[in-house]
Amino acid sequence: MSQHRTPTSTRGHRFFASFYERISQGKAEKQYMEPIRKELVGQAKGLVLEVGAGNGLNFAYYNPALVERVEATEPDSAMLRYARTRATAAPVPIKLTQTPVEQLPFADEYFDSVVCTLVFCSVNDPLKGLQEIRRVLKPGGQLLLVEHVRARVPFNAFIQDLITPLTRLFLGNCHWNRNTEQTVQAAGFQEITRERSMPVGELMPLVTIQASR
Repeated sequence: MSQHRTPTSTRGHRFFASFYERISQGKAEKQYMEPIRKELVGQAKGLVLEVGAGNGLNFAYYNPALVERVEATEPDSAMLRYARTRATAAPVPIKLTQTPVEQLPFADEYFDSVVCTLVFCSVNDPLKGLQEIRRVLKPGGQLLLVEHVRARVPFNAFIQDLITPLTRLFLGNCHWNRNTEQTVQAAGFQEITRERSMPVGELMPLVTIQASR
């Protein structure tokens, strides 16, 4: 199959990207997300795809002893400006491409690992995006994902449903009420292991998922 597909339209959320860059320097990122990023990204190996690279916070944690190179995608042009700066300081070669996960411009069975951190809350079509990831993974390839997801407590999930229209509008299409765990399974991934935690409160539980193609 061709390695090139025409991507859907992309755009930049300049104000949200600037806000996200600022909070990336804050206590929550350092205390909660940075250890998760280090552990998750440190497991990637071979030829790696990072989906939704954002402002490039994961780039510093790739292990050059395990990773050949990273193809990183990001649909948001404003985020890409920050990511390009961090890519130059990364310990492994990183190539950035502006494209949405729903139309990845890569061949079938191309990557050994795929990394996603806090991505599928804002993807337009999560199932299609995960199916695309599965398509480009080699048989036995590994998906490494962390996402904030729908709460299991019904009242908390109800609150998430109420605030999601606002988070979509002001936080770069972020959905607080998505059940990404179920979507990973629906996309056809196997050997799914997951761990839930609530480092930033009951309205934003995190799930760390490892799964294979």
